[in-house]
Amino acid sequence: MDKRLLTLALGMFALGTDSYVIAGVLPEMARTFDVDVGAAGQLTSVYAITFALLAPTIAAVAAGVPRKRMLLAGLGVFLLANLGTALAPTFAVAMLTRVLAGVGAAMFSPTATGSAALVVAPERRGHALAIVVAGLSAATALGSPLGAVIGGLGDWRWTMVFVSALAGVAGLGIRVFLSDVPLPPPISLPRRLAPLADTRVVLTLATTLLAMAGIFTVYTYFAVAFDRVIGGNAMLLGGLLVLWGVAGTFANLMAGRLIDTLGTRKVVIGALIALVADFALLPWSSNHLWAAALSILAWGGAGWGILVPQQHRMVSLNPAIAPILLGLNTAGTYLGVTIAGLIGALGLHVVGPYRLGFIGIVPMLLALVASELAARRICAARRAAGQVACAGA
Repeated sequence: MDKRLLTLALGMFALGTDSYVIAGVLPEMARTFDVDVGAAGQLTSVYAITFALLAPTIAAVAAGVPRKRMLLAGLGVFLLANLGTALAPTFAVAMLTRVLAGVGAAMFSPTATGSAALVVAPERRGHALAIVVAGLSAATALGSPLGAVIGGLGDWRWTMVFVSALAGVAGLGIRVFLSDVPLPPPISLPRRLAPLADTRVVLTLATTLLAMAGIFTVYTYFAVAFDRVIGGNAMLLGGLLVLWGVAGTFANLMAGRLIDTLGTRKVVIGALIALVADFALLPWSSNHLWAAALSILAWGGAGWGILVPQQHRMVSLNPAIAPILLGLNTAGTYLGVTIAGLIGALGLHVVGPYRLGFIGIVPMLLALVASELAARRICAARRAAGQVACAGA
């Protein structure tokens, strides 16, 4: 395996772990800062929205900065920010450090994916991108559970130190193994946002955003939504998070075959319907260990199973600008996570932690509508271009 790609993947693993790990230590963080769990959940929201909004902006503004320098600077900011969270004396300081962590992530992520495509031969670029992006999905299966167990056995502050250590190892690997990366052609911010003039792109992005908002409404508050079966057991919490991540990783691997067999439209609709049904049963399934485990498996598989079809749909709209479209889809994902933290916090007060699934169903139903509208627009455009078949839209 190419060591350069592995170090870039490790950096993405650190970013992904930081995105999801707070869900496992949220009650402890809330107690430390003497705030309610809903307020503590905004530590995830501010990281996600900073990442989402700044990633395309920084990618455009810093296009002329040497890639290796940009990667190391991004990881440096990210590392220091997470150490800052670990040492934060107040909730306000912790919120500020989460914003800074989002800045570091926004510096690193688009640079890492772009660099992966530039350091290998053209025929290996798809493979290189798959390895680097796999770092994010691996974070759900391994990084987040490990962080939750570390926090449960010790203190949540050690969880943030763990994330910083991951970033430090990735930075060391990049410094040692990655030579200077050629600068890609600069792409201005207006050009990066130009696809938003296409209704098909906007509806596809809306599907991603709304689906992620529904999925993470519960995940952000995972530790309290399932506290009846977790019972304060850090190892059990970590095990349930592993189930969620492993199911998601398997779904990602299988999604390509399902798309080839059923088409994007049916895969997305099937996953969203499965999620709605699963979330409707959470008030009961989250009260029994084996029922909770089965529910989490279905949730992880259907939830992460949406991402690949959505990426496939985006790229199929205009393959020539695939990196720009995928960047917008990533931004939509993290904006969805931001919204989830906000509506989840409201839901905790309105319906309580065990009925958060009812809140999450609402954006997922809206995602179903947006997905169907996107598919119809894509079909109409294909017919207008003389292409009759649109079953895979």
